[in-house]
Amino acid sequence: MKRILTAVVLIAVVFAIIFFGQLWLITLFAALVAELAAFEYLQLAKHSGAKIPLWWMTGATAMVFVAGYAWPTDAQLPLLSALALILFAVVGFRARLERVLSDAAIGLFGLIYIAYSLALIPPIWNRDDGKPLLLFLMICVWAGDIAALYIGKNFGKRKLAPRLSPGKTWEGSIASLAGSMIVAGLLFWLGSALSDRGNMVLHIQEPFWQLMLLAIVINAAAQLGDLLESAIKRGAGVKDSGTMLPGHGGILDRIDALLLAAPVLWYALLIKDWLHLGRF
Repeated sequence: MKRILTAVVLIAVVFAIIFFGQLWLITLFAALVAELAAFEYLQLAKHSGAKIPLWWMTGATAMVFVAGYAWPTDAQLPLLSALALILFAVVGFRARLERVLSDAAIGLFGLIYIAYSLALIPPIWNRDDGKPLLLFLMICVWAGDIAALYIGKNFGKRKLAPRLSPGKTWEGSIASLAGSMIVAGLLFWLGSALSDRGNMVLHIQEPFWQLMLLAIVINAAAQLGDLLESAIKRGAGVKDSGTMLPGHGGILDRIDALLLAAPVLWYALLIKDWLHLGRF
């Protein structure tokens, strides 16, 4: 019951922000989630022997979102480079010599893995069809996760990646892909039905077959994100990233799939624009 209630509250909050929020609110909410996830990441890093300054991680995460909001296309790479050099200088004087390189690398990876990935959500939302597209991203991730959990637990027999996550099965993985494609199709049908009546709130401009292709790619990225976060936790010797969400573990446990799925969707949109393919 804790798990269900927590999920219902979180889904309601996400839906409300997507459809009734403004760009600044989307950015603020994503930044808050990133800060909490970054804190959990630091605890995992500490279990692995790394000591990343909390002030650097929280400040760097906030700066990534500020830069993304104020200068959407110009400041990301220079900022990440500057933050990496600052961290390198800090750990160079504070850490043991044999830990300097690894601590700096772990800290920078955490910033890109969490802050940069979630900082892509506001620009996705800010597109012409950004609201339904962001909803499409979320439900593909959620539906895949739910289908994998229940089908894998009840019918899963063949292990997917036992070294990374012993509980994942091929049956659950296939069910996850099918779940994402089904909800993507339902969203397309519902958006089309509403747009025929003059309501464009769920209308996505991409053709159906391309939407299905995006659902497949997003689901694959989401499953990979789940496995890789499991690898981080197993490497740190912990089961959950935290206890912030009742019945769900930590923030990082809930957004691990999104941390790869959101960049993959953004890169797909960038490739489309670069190749002048028009609307997906």
